[in-house]
Amino acid sequence: MNTIDTQQFRNMFLCGADNLSSNKAWINELNVFPVPDGDTGTNMTMTVMSAVHEVANLGSTDDMHAICKAISSGSLRGARGNSGVILSQLFRGFCKIVRDRSEIDVPLCAAAMDKAVETAYKAVMKPKEGTILTVARGAAEKARELADQGVTDFDDFLPAVLSHTGEVLASTPDLLPVLKQAGVVDSGGQGLVQVLKGAYEGYQGKTADLARMLNPAAKEDETDEDAKEDELRKLKYGYCLSFFVDLEGQFNPKTEADVKKYMETIGDHLVCVRTDNTLHVQVYTNDPGLVLQKALMYGQLRGIRIANLRLGEEHEDLAEAAQPADSSAGASEGAADGTSAPSEGHKEMAIIAVAAGEGLSGIFRGLGVDHVISGGQTMNPSTEDILNAVDETDADTIFVLPNNKNIIMAANQAAALSDQKKVIVIPTKNVPQGITATINFMPDLDPDVNEKTMEEEISRVKSAEVTYAVRDTIIDDVTIHAGNMMAIGDSGILYVGEDRNATALEALKKMVDDTTELVSIYYGADTTEEDANALLGQAKAAFPNCDVELQNGGQPVYYYMLSAE
Repeated sequence: MNTIDTQQFRNMFLCGADNLSSNKAWINELNVFPVPDGDTGTNMTMTVMSAVHEVANLGSTDDMHAICKAISSGSLRGARGNSGVILSQLFRGFCKIVRDRSEIDVPLCAAAMDKAVETAYKAVMKPKEGTILTVARGAAEKARELADQGVTDFDDFLPAVLSHTGEVLASTPDLLPVLKQAGVVDSGGQGLVQVLKGAYEGYQGKTADLARMLNPAAKEDETDEDAKEDELRKLKYGYCLSFFVDLEGQFNPKTEADVKKYMETIGDHLVCVRTDNTLHVQVYTNDPGLVLQKALMYGQLRGIRIANLRLGEEHEDLAEAAQPADSSAGASEGAADGTSAPSEGHKEMAIIAVAAGEGLSGIFRGLGVDHVISGGQTMNPSTEDILNAVDETDADTIFVLPNNKNIIMAANQAAALSDQKKVIVIPTKNVPQGITATINFMPDLDPDVNEKTMEEEISRVKSAEVTYAVRDTIIDDVTIHAGNMMAIGDSGILYVGEDRNATALEALKKMVDDTTELVSIYYGADTTEEDANALLGQAKAAFPNCDVELQNGGQPVYYYMLSAE
């Protein structure tokens, strides 16, 4: 067969997407770090499925341009994680070449693959070999070689390209030592190989069952929603209460401690953040009235929001009666689901942050972030999620804090696609960097100065995350066994141990030096308050010359997030 028509191309794309989806769990397990958050397969699948939905909306069409637009636009806007963004750029480049043709022959396919690789490499600031980019380039180089040799039959061309691509994937550990040490091939590259394998199956005659591809996702969402409702009904505390206290008189340092001590007796998941003479309190409780009565002892209340966690409903009758007179105060308010609505009123500059965990979301809102996107490790928001947040935020210039290295590319892609507002991505790789960037934002300075200041300040933050290993491996010449606790720092493994608190403390000892003034500990959803307070005491004893603070982050996956500044 010397040509592929529009319907064949459509079917090959859908079969490629289906094969990727079928292998996503396996691809997730190829994560170099053996942490319980491998998400490359999931991110790439969600990216391609966004394009599948766009193609499905077209129905059965012979319009190559429309199909290419659906694939390109759908994957770009649905891109999640670095591998997902790169995959979307590969689709984009390929579609640029074939979109105006009704049939694809071998020379055109080779040219499209060249363009795909060129587009993807341009999208990555510092391309790294041994990744999905290397695998894509290997496929394109083989395609170009065959086309230049005069191969015209896809029966010869496609299996040769696929075979070579598999060989390039197998060589990725030789190009990236961390892969060889971990005993895995690149997960993004494996995802791309699965797309190409599926596409070849489509060429050979397999027909993509579009209805089956779309329906399982709906059933999965329905199952997840049912499970979520069951969990909500089992909650120990039924209400999430969030409000601000404008403290009366000169601030007394004991006030914050008194509030925390009382709130902890009638609730949990407490967040208490002071900014100047204002306290932002958020707590899960069964008696919001008692919480508010206590808070009234310290000052005037505003921005009250109450959510019934068991019903998943938010009640804003109190909030409407307590709206602050100035619009700036509203910047810290947010919904109880971890995603805040944008503040009311137009602003020159605003901040959007990504955070997973109600505690972390509350901290960002308390610091004045205008919109918090719920997400982070294991649930990277898509380019479209970030674009939607930008659209909903009424400001001329918007700073985006990804707070995860796997979200930065999606944020940059959103910035490039935003044509109505200026979007500046501060490349925060973790939550501590995001908090530092937010604290150093000055609304009275111009955007360029803020960008420079925020980027300078985040470079001074040392951070680490503590979690457990899901498999045996060797990283940075450190032997890790399944079940071990790991502290993963900015440049790799800091410490491996058996106890989470001991591991966190040893990591802090490697992070803290003579210049350190502040140590921050954010404990996660799977860490008890008792354990967290024990670590706090140990850290205070170990670092007497530093201010050591503890916050309930509520983040998944990681028992602790640590920072030293």
